Amino acid sequence: MSEPQAFQDIAENLSFLDDWEDRLNYVIELGQALPDMPETDKTAENKVKGCVSNVWLVSSVDRSGGAPVMRFRGQSDAIITKGLVAVLIALYSGRPAGEIAETDAIDWFRKVGLSEHLGMQRSNGLVAMVNRIRSEGKALS
Repeated sequence: MSEPQAFQDIAENLSFLDDWEDRLNYVIELGQALPDMPETDKTAENKVKGCVSNVWLVSSVDRSGGAPVMRFRGQSDAIITKGLVAVLIALYSGRPAGEIAETDAIDWFRKVGLSEHLGMQRSNGLVAMVNRIRSEGKALS
C-alpha cells in the first residue's frame, strides 16, 4: 500500500524541519487550512470518544468503483489536535475501505517524527481518532 500523495507531501515537508517547534507549527498550519465544519455536523454521533479536545469526524463512502472508497472531513476546537486531524485526513481520505482498515497511522506518525513529542493525552486522542477511522474502514471491507 502506498501513501497518498497528500500525506507524502506532508512527510516530505516535515523532513525539512529539524526543530520540533517548527514541525508543530507546520501541523498547526495544516489544521488551520481545514475547511470549516458546519455546526450541524458537530453532533454526538460524529464526536470522537476518547479525545480530551472536541474532535468531530464525518465520513462518506463512494461505491461507484469496485471497492468502497472513503472520504473524511474533520474538525477540532484545539489547534494542535486540529492539525493532527488534518494529517489523518491526508493519510486516510480517498482510499479504499480495506486499505484504511489495514493502515496504522500511529506507525506513520512515528516514521515522520510526529509522535515522539506528543503528550499522553494528545497521544491517546490520536489513537482514538485512528481507531475510529480504521473501524469504519473495517465495517465496509
